[in-house]
Amino acid sequence: MSRLSRVSDTGVGRALRARVTGWLRGLREDLWTARVDPLPPSTWLRWLPHGLVCLAAFGVTFGGAGDMSDNGHLSPGLALMIAGGQGCAVVLGLWRPVPAWWLSLGLFLLGAATVRTRLGFDPETYTWPWTAAGIVAELFVLLLLALRVPTRAAVVALTLTWLATYGFESLWPWGSYDTTGVLAISLFTVVVILGSALRGRREARAQLVEQTTLTAEERARRTLLEERSRIARELHDVVAHHMSVISIQAQVAPHLVDNPPEELRENLAGIRQNALEALTELRRVLGVLRSEHPGPDEPFAGTGDGTTPHAPQPTLDRLDVLVENTRAVGREVVTDIRGERRPLPPGVELSAYRIVQEALSNALRHAPGARITVRLTYEPDGLEVEVVNGRPTGPPPPSTGAGHGLLGMRERVAMLGGTMTAHPWHWDGFKVTAFLPDTPPADAPGTDHRTTPRRGIS
Repeated sequence: MSRLSRVSDTGVGRALRARVTGWLRGLREDLWTARVDPLPPSTWLRWLPHGLVCLAAFGVTFGGAGDMSDNGHLSPGLALMIAGGQGCAVVLGLWRPVPAWWLSLGLFLLGAATVRTRLGFDPETYTWPWTAAGIVAELFVLLLLALRVPTRAAVVALTLTWLATYGFESLWPWGSYDTTGVLAISLFTVVVILGSALRGRREARAQLVEQTTLTAEERARRTLLEERSRIARELHDVVAHHMSVISIQAQVAPHLVDNPPEELRENLAGIRQNALEALTELRRVLGVLRSEHPGPDEPFAGTGDGTTPHAPQPTLDRLDVLVENTRAVGREVVTDIRGERRPLPPGVELSAYRIVQEALSNALRHAPGARITVRLTYEPDGLEVEVVNGRPTGPPPPSTGAGHGLLGMRERVAMLGGTMTAHPWHWDGFKVTAFLPDTPPADAPGTDHRTTPRRGIS
């Protein structure tokens, strides 16, 4: 039992010594350093605090020199040296607060000891151990120190200043002087508390800004991943349809030929088997991607036209339904289709539909009462989608969305190797333009064939 007690006591003692040693090491790093730590400039009045501090240092230098020379009976040179050093400590505190405090404390000890030897010859009273200029200088130095160093270091600096003051008053308790120890320590305590509180508030605001930035970045990243997952689900539906068609055609093809060769049957059977395996893998991936569906409260959730997320993916053939749904809420929507309308690849049709859908959703949310124009231009090498809304007739209501609809549009356009612009239009309007090529270029994501160079996304 005693051996266990000794082991326990030894562990507690080691932990305590390690904690005290670490605390003392931290204080040494905080208070025994000459590192540069400039005072942050003010946002609105950039150099005003620096100017006020320099003005105070000027007053400390000449006011303190005159006081110690006339009333403290010090030689003018010595008085100017001590007061000038205190003024320099105030200015030095703007960039190196710890050395400034050590300089101020050392000059206080020198000045108090030197002046005390002269007080016995003066029948009049004199403020001691702190002069008026010395108190002002130490106030600025401690304030600048507390604004930059940890609270523990500021408290230790205040304690050492208090011990130095108490030590002088205890060594020379009698004399013809007015003691300033209690007043000085009280004022020093107030400025240290004020400086530490301001420093804590500044650090809290910096942490809040950092956390807000991280939250915004995480929200944008999560929105991007959700949009990519949604695109993957939609592309899966398109690919799965074609794979199913390939499987059925491979199964039916031998029956369309009289006495097909055995080699043809084997090749078609292999094609059908590969298509079925690919379809199985696609369905397995779809089960993972569809583990979470968009909520029913989201604008244009699912396919955007009232169908469930498992319904066939929409194409531009359903554009009229989408526009009619927008008109049903009391908005004026004009559709303009230019060029010869022709079938496009499923990915292009789906992406164009989603871009129009998101642009209409943004116009409904952010431009109440504005007229909306949807323009589709069929070009020889692709499709140009343009959605323009005019000036809103009233202020937009508060939005609870994530605000990353344009990010999803750009992701879709980038997937197809197209281009996109989104910018304000005439008189507080907004315009979204996207070009989707028929065939994605070679450097588009997921392609490995050669074609025309890709146009960058603006």
